[in-house]
Amino acid sequence: MASRAGPRATGTDGSDFQHRERVASHYQMSVALKGEIRKLNYAHIVVWVLVMAQVVVSQLKLVSHNMVSAPYQWEYPYLLSVIPTVFSFMALPKNNISYLVISMISAGLFCIAPIIYGGMEMFPVAQQAFRHGKVYRYIFGFSAVSVMYLVLVIGVQVHAWQIYYSKKLLDAWFTSTQEKKKK
Repeated sequence: MASRAGPRATGTDGSDFQHRERVASHYQMSVALKGEIRKLNYAHIVVWVLVMAQVVVSQLKLVSHNMVSAPYQWEYPYLLSVIPTVFSFMALPKNNISYLVISMISAGLFCIAPIIYGGMEMFPVAQQAFRHGKVYRYIFGFSAVSVMYLVLVIGVQVHAWQIYYSKKLLDAWFTSTQEKKKK
């Protein structure tokens, strides 16, 4: 490299800077995946707030039982699903691998497991509602089982994508740490 006052270094025409301006692909991947995980975390917070609102409104009897029905049993353990989101938010700023792993494991326990249980718990009620037209629980005039199955479908998608992107992010972070160990 040449100084401002001196001549240009021999053997270069000044166009050899391109390799220094490129960002390694795993860093680009990390930034992109972090953005996707943040969006999914916010989507999960919205779903969680809706479930929490139904539970609180029902338990405190803020509105009549005809407007908001009693929550299904799966909704109570699902309220713990905020734990993986907190760990996920904590893992992202400093690339904390252990927090991200805790987030992934607890997403399976506190998010996916209650959703699977909820699908099984509500299936007989959904079958009765769709086959015979008998609905006993309502949420603002809509069939509670229909609304909660919609929540389940959205929840499965959000949590499945969140776990998938977290796994990809862990792979990108491990690539980064392996390259640092080689040097």
